[in-house]
Amino acid sequence: MQKGNIGATTENIFPIIKKFLYSDHEIFLREIVSNAVDATQKLKTLSSMGEYKGELGDLTVRVSLNNDTITISDRGIGLTAEEIEKYINQIAFSGASDFLEKYKNDANAIIGHFGLGFYSSFMVSKKVEIVTKSYKEGAQAIKWSCDGSPEYTLTNADKEDRGTDIILYIDDDCKEFLDTTRISSLLNKYCSFLPVPVSFGKKKEWKDGKQIETSEDNIINETNPLWTQKPNELKDEDYKSFYSKLYPMSDEPLFWIHLNVDYPFNLTGILYFPKVKSNIDLNKNKIQLYCNQVYVTDSVEGVVPDFLTLLHGVIDSPDIPLNVSRSYLQSDSNVKKISSHISKKVSDRLQSIFKNDRKQFEEKWNDLKLFINYGMLTQEDFYEKAQKFALLGDTDGKYYTFEEYKTLIAENQTDKEGNLIYLYANHKDEQYSYIEAAVNKGYNVLLMDGQLDVALVSTLEQKFEKARFTRVDSDIVDHLIIKEDKDAHVLEVSKQEALTTAFKSQLPNINKVEFNVMAQSMGENASPVVITQSEYMRRMKEMANIQAGMSFYGEMPDMFNLILNTDHKLLKSVLEDESKECGALIN
Repeated sequence: MQKGNIGATTENIFPIIKKFLYSDHEIFLREIVSNAVDATQKLKTLSSMGEYKGELGDLTVRVSLNNDTITISDRGIGLTAEEIEKYINQIAFSGASDFLEKYKNDANAIIGHFGLGFYSSFMVSKKVEIVTKSYKEGAQAIKWSCDGSPEYTLTNADKEDRGTDIILYIDDDCKEFLDTTRISSLLNKYCSFLPVPVSFGKKKEWKDGKQIETSEDNIINETNPLWTQKPNELKDEDYKSFYSKLYPMSDEPLFWIHLNVDYPFNLTGILYFPKVKSNIDLNKNKIQLYCNQVYVTDSVEGVVPDFLTLLHGVIDSPDIPLNVSRSYLQSDSNVKKISSHISKKVSDRLQSIFKNDRKQFEEKWNDLKLFINYGMLTQEDFYEKAQKFALLGDTDGKYYTFEEYKTLIAENQTDKEGNLIYLYANHKDEQYSYIEAAVNKGYNVLLMDGQLDVALVSTLEQKFEKARFTRVDSDIVDHLIIKEDKDAHVLEVSKQEALTTAFKSQLPNINKVEFNVMAQSMGENASPVVITQSEYMRRMKEMANIQAGMSFYGEMPDMFNLILNTDHKLLKSVLEDESKECGALIN
């Protein structure tokens, strides 16, 4: 038997692992199972190269529970005593004390950058044993044992088969990990797509009114997930089926993009455009990030552009370490390249769909525009690409590209100063009369009723040359697009005051609502009374709801214009009645 101390120059390694990794202590299972998979794949590689001539046999990695232990077993390459000494006993840092001081507050740095995955087992264990036998001919099986202190023991062991058993004696404060349901949940979370079969217990079936354990292994993972396969060998149903596995009970996705890059970095994955019913759907299902089919996180900010975090699916890249911190993602050059590439692939795919099947693209536009509009609002280079396939829809349900719509309205919706006026409505039913009045004038009205359309209006005004967006209820129809100066019939001041006073007296007193009553000549056939709201003030208040720093506008009252049509017979009648009453009082 050999005894010794683990080769870190400080005795603080285990307390630091326990303390600073504890918040993410469930990842121990991922680390140990991943190591078992790596050992198995190394053996397969040696076999394919002819360096291992024995039978591979069953390569399933097995996870099992006992009363107080978790055991992870593989039939991979195993370890010799020398390899135990090199990879387990010697934590090969240059200046371990400096390392600990530098990284003690960063769990991700400790595990992800320095190969300490195995030591994560001590987050949940009071003792860890390794029973291993190398694949090398004549190798002696050995047993390594450590109780969480720097001291360890190394003895010969009885083990006939090659491979490694990691036995974790679970600590008293971590008994939750001895629960079958808990372990099953972690395996499904972290190991669902590992490239080597992983078994947890036996399959069960209903028999005689109860669940009976069968002799068949309960394989918890799919070793050849969809994103590892060739796109040209897959059908639409394959993508839809995989989506339903990732996000059960979700509607079918709108589109998907299969990523497959091997230069200048390795990247595979499938991104789906989901059909979003509510904001809850956006937050519920997220993109899953993998490293060589090992689950890492669903917090992919930094890996994909912000607007694409609204998508669903999987990204797999060996160029992203298993444990990544936000600061790492923000600074790593490969990650930035990956983010840029994903954005390009998405825009290229959308452009292709639009070009090849515009009808389908238009049918799904109302679901797609949330993602596209968000991209145009937040990422300049995406706007440059998206302007070719982004659509504007009108109240008749017709769709146009930005350039097509500009051509459509150029002749009839240009004001006297040469500005192109884009008329729009936010609610087709509520603003029906205003839409109808504009359409009767020969104008086209856009329907902008999406979650981000209010913000998009301001962006497009900045992007489009000499253009202004005006909601159809912001003024009377004759004033929406001023094409020339007109001499309007003006009512005598005394009569205007009489009319406005009469109407003001009947207006309700509504909290945080103010009415400005005015009289104007609008023609005999126009409505007798029109209520409008200033485009500027209304837009500022709308932006205050979605943009920080604009709360001042949100606190201001809603201001409406009540416009009285002095040419209409009803208003003339009101004015005559007012004059008669005034005359009677004088007499």
